[in-house]
Amino acid sequence: MSVQNFSPWNKGHIIGQKKPLQIPHIWGIRIRLELECKTRDLSLFNLGLDSKLRGCDLVKLKVSDVTCGRNILGRVHIVQQKTGSPVQFETTPNTRNSLMSWIEKAKLRESDYLFWSQKDHSKHLSTRQYNRIFHGWIEKLNIDLSIWHSLNETNKAIFNL
Repeated sequence: MSVQNFSPWNKGHIIGQKKPLQIPHIWGIRIRLELECKTRDLSLFNLGLDSKLRGCDLVKLKVSDVTCGRNILGRVHIVQQKTGSPVQFETTPNTRNSLMSWIEKAKLRESDYLFWSQKDHSKHLSTRQYNRIFHGWIEKLNIDLSIWHSLNETNKAIFNL
C-alpha cells in the first residue's frame, strides 16, 4: 500500500479572520472611483458602507428600495436574506448623490435592480461579480488582498458593531 503525499487546500494561505479596511483605504477607493468617473462602482461602494449589508443583500436591492418618487431615501428598510430579519440604515449625502447620479446615468426604473448584471439587465449583479469588483478596488491601492475582508466586516470594525 502506497502513501500519497497530501497537501491541504489552504497551504500557504492566510486563514482566520481578516482585517477590515482602514479609513485611509476607504477614502483612497472613493477618490479613485470619483476620478475615474465610475458612477456605478462609487454607488455600490458608498451604499455598501452605509448599509453594512452582506453582498448577497446589497446586489439584490432595487431602485424602489432606495427611492421614493425622484428622491433617494434618507432611511432605507429591507429584509436580510440570510436571517430574514428587517434592517434599516441611513444613507449619507454622498451616497444619495452617487445613487442619484447612477440611477440617472443608467436610466433605471423603479422596478430595476440598482446594480444589474452586464449579461442580462433583468438580473442583478452576482455576488461573485461583486466580490471581483471589491477586490479590484483593493488592488488599485496596491493592498495585499489576502489580509483584507469585505465591506461588511470593515463597517463592523469602523463603527464598533
